[in-house]
Amino acid sequence: MPHSSASELLLQPDMDFLRDLRDRAGDSFLRCYQCGTCAAVCPFARESLELPRREMLLAQWGQKHLLLNDPNLWVCTTCGNCARLCPREVDIPGTIAALREIAVLESAPPQELGKAFEHTLGRGNPLGEPARTRAAWTQDAGVEVPVMAQLARPVDVLFYVECYWSYHPRGRAAARAMARTLSALGVDFAILGQEERCVGDSQRLGGETGLFEELAQSNIDVFSRYDFRLLVTPDPHAFHALRKHYPALGWQGEVMHYSQFLEEQLPRLSLHPLPDVRVTYHDPCYLGRYSGIYDPPRQILASIPGLNLIEMEHSRENSLCCGGGGGGVWNSGFTATQVSERLSERRVREAVAAGAEVLVVACPFEVSLFEDAIKATGNEGRLVVRDIVELVDASLRA
Repeated sequence: MPHSSASELLLQPDMDFLRDLRDRAGDSFLRCYQCGTCAAVCPFARESLELPRREMLLAQWGQKHLLLNDPNLWVCTTCGNCARLCPREVDIPGTIAALREIAVLESAPPQELGKAFEHTLGRGNPLGEPARTRAAWTQDAGVEVPVMAQLARPVDVLFYVECYWSYHPRGRAAARAMARTLSALGVDFAILGQEERCVGDSQRLGGETGLFEELAQSNIDVFSRYDFRLLVTPDPHAFHALRKHYPALGWQGEVMHYSQFLEEQLPRLSLHPLPDVRVTYHDPCYLGRYSGIYDPPRQILASIPGLNLIEMEHSRENSLCCGGGGGGVWNSGFTATQVSERLSERRVREAVAAGAEVLVVACPFEVSLFEDAIKATGNEGRLVVRDIVELVDASLRA
C-alpha cells in the first residue's frame, strides 16, 4: 500500500483516541522505537506491508483516522512472532486487537469477518450452523459419545469439541477420531453437545471483545452446572483463552490441549505400524509461541511406527503462521486482495520442499486451510493433510 505523506503524519494527535487505546491495550506500544524487527519477521514481510511497524508508529502519534482506515489492521493474524523478538517487549498483538476493537465500535470490519461475528452472536458459532446439530458428528463415530446433560453424573474429562470440529466436514472426521481414541483409552468423557458455544478467542482478537465476554459468560455458566476434572480441547485458540482470559471472568478449571493429553496417554496406547511415510508437523502459533507447546505433538508422531518426521524451514518458535489466527480464517477473501500469496499456500510450499508426503496439524482451522492451499498451489497428489489424532486413530485401528 502507498506510504502516508509527511503532512498526514504531522496531523495533530487525537488525545482521546490515545487515552482510549492505552486503556484497552496498556502503554507498551509507547516503548516502540521503530527498530523494524517486527516488520522484518512478520509473515507478510515479503509483501512490503510495513506491518506492524507502521501501525505502532501511527498509534504513538495518535493518528486515529489513518489507523482505522488501514487495511493492514485486518491482515494481521496476531501470530506473535513480532512480540517474541521485540527488544522493547511491546505487546504488538494486544495493540492490534485493541485497535480492531475501536474500529469495530466506530465502523464496520471487513464483510467476511463481520458475517462471522453475526453468526456467532446469533447461533453460537462462526459458521452459522444451528446448535441442535452441534453433536451430529457423533452419529458416525463408531463409539458412544456421552452428552453431559444426559449423563447427570460427574465425568473425568469434558471433551470441548469447539466449532470447526463440530461442523466442518474435515473437522468432524478428526472429532470422530478423537472420540474413538478416548474410547480406546477407556477415558470417562462426555461432550456438552448443543450447550457448547464458541470459546470466542478469535472473535476477541478480531475486535469483538463484547461478543467474547458474552460467549465466555455463557460457557462458564454451563461449566458450573457440571462436575468434571479436566477440560480437553483440540483448538489452540480455545486452549489459550481458557487458560489466560477465562480465569479473569470467573472460571478456574484445569484445561489441556489434546496433544498434551494424548502424549500423557502414550504408554497406554497400543500403536501399530502405519505404511512408511514422511511427515512434517506445522506448529500452530497459539499452541507454540503463545503456549510453549512444541514437544507433545512431536512425541506422538515419534511413537507411531512407520512415520518419519522431518522439519520444515520454519518450525517451533520460528514457525510460519497458517493465516487463520486473529480471525484470519474468516477473512481470507479480504486478505487475498492485499497479498500476492496466502500464508497457507506458502506453508504448503515449504512442506513440499522439505520432502514431506503428509502435513500434520494440531488445530481445527488448519486442515481445511491447507487442503485448499494444496489445490491452489497445484500440489494435489504430492501432499495430504492429516490431523494428528487421525494418525493416532489410524495406528490404533491398523
